[in-house]
Amino acid sequence: MPKVLILHGPNLNRLGKREPEIYGTETLERLDARLRTKGEELGLKVETFQSNHEGDLIDRIHGAEGEYDVLILNAGAFTHYSYALRDAIASVEVPVIEVHMSNVHNREPFRGVSVIAPVTRGQISGFGVVSYELALTAAASLGQQVQ
Repeated sequence: MPKVLILHGPNLNRLGKREPEIYGTETLERLDARLRTKGEELGLKVETFQSNHEGDLIDRIHGAEGEYDVLILNAGAFTHYSYALRDAIASVEVPVIEVHMSNVHNREPFRGVSVIAPVTRGQISGFGVVSYELALTAAASLGQQVQ
C-alpha cells in the first residue's frame, strides 16, 4: 500500500476559524480524518503533519525519502518565498504535489508566485478541501508508479 505524507504549512492549524469565506469552516482535525478515509478508499496509507515552522517542514521532507511514496504539500505562505523549502523538495527523490485550498492565481499578486512549483510534480488549487482529495487521487497514480 503506497504511503502518502500530507504536510500542512503555517496557519493551517487555524482552519475553520481563519477567513472562513476563503478557507471554509472545516477544521484541520476534520480535514485530516477526511483525508485518511479518502486515502483508504484509494488504497493509500495517509499520514498528516502540520507545522508553522519552516525547519520542521524541511525536516519532514528530508525524512520522507525511503519512508513515503508521495508527499502532498500545502506550504501556505512559504510557497511564495521559501527557497529553503524549494531546495528541500529538490533534494529528495519523493514526488511532491503542491496543493492550495484557494485559487492563489486570482488573489493578491504575490500569491500567484510559487517558488516551489518548479520542483513539484504539479499544483492543485482553488477547490477548498477538495484540492487535497484531488491531490490524493494524483498521489494514488504516482504511488502505483513508484511501487
